[in-house]
Amino acid sequence: MIQTERLILRRWRDADRESYLAMMLNPQVSDWLGGPFTKANVLSRIAKSEASLETYGYGRMAMERRSDGAFVGYCGLLPTSADLPFVDGFEAGWSVVPAAWGQGYAPEAARAVVGDAFTRLGLDRILAFMGEANLRSQAVARKLDMQRAPDQDFDHPGLAVDHPLKRHVVYVATKA
Repeated sequence: MIQTERLILRRWRDADRESYLAMMLNPQVSDWLGGPFTKANVLSRIAKSEASLETYGYGRMAMERRSDGAFVGYCGLLPTSADLPFVDGFEAGWSVVPAAWGQGYAPEAARAVVGDAFTRLGLDRILAFMGEANLRSQAVARKLDMQRAPDQDFDHPGLAVDHPLKRHVVYVATKA
């Protein structure tokens, strides 16, 4: 668990499933993450995150607002998948329910996740990558003082050739 001024990043609970499904099946969210998704796709993401949290002590965590306990999204760290051009990389990822957009939750959570990766996990380098058109996530990365790494940009192998998010841009945070 990671706490910030306004958020708790924690393990997933059964009560999070419906809120997470609603968020991930919403085209306002899924369109930026390579969707659309099915219910099975979404629930498998929770299972993958929980398995990583259990086995390695890191993963995508549920993002809960401290003031009222509301689910407002997810944030966390996962190793990059084998089909991506990063050897032994780690990606910080985030998504917030549309009703909470523009309130600074994503950068607040991601800053805490990256800090945890550098201190507790001892990592030296964290990546964030997103579709070239995803300006909101790029803004989050810049708020974290992540540096653009255009030499590492890539075409995402999990997306169709004509998918609008096929081209991904890469940001890097390094341990100071």
